Amino acid sequence: MGKYDVKQIYNLLNFDLGHLVKESKEDGFRFVERLVNDYKNGSNTFNNSGEGLFGVFSEEGILVAIGGLNIDPFSNDQSIGRLRRFYVSKEHRRNGVGSLLVKKIIDEAKGYYKILVLNTDTEQADKFYTSLGFSKENHYPNSSHFMEFKS
Repeated sequence: MGKYDVKQIYNLLNFDLGHLVKESKEDGFRFVERLVNDYKNGSNTFNNSGEGLFGVFSEEGILVAIGGLNIDPFSNDQSIGRLRRFYVSKEHRRNGVGSLLVKKIIDEAKGYYKILVLNTDTEQADKFYTSLGFSKENHYPNSSHFMEFKS
């Protein structure tokens, strides 16, 4: 694994996500495009308390993975966070980049939430998230996986 740096992104508009949008759409996923659109129109800027947007940058400073943490918009419970808009560039998969990013988001979530949820419908993502300690259950609205934090 090369050298990667996980950083919080305070203004998404300062970064070029064109390559991630294009690649994710080619993969059949539209959530990176949705991330950019929601950020631009102000409907989700990851700036409420307990929220954040995080990126993994290569040694060259290129954004190779992105993921966000929101208060779960599908629940009325403020103690539930949601991992959202998670994407790792194809050429950087299977070398720890995704794990690095999820672990950063989990660490961040522990300071604000009792439960972290996410939704995915691919077998590959299911295996990835369960390997990191998520349980596969739809106990929470619009979610496929969750993780409880012990207080």
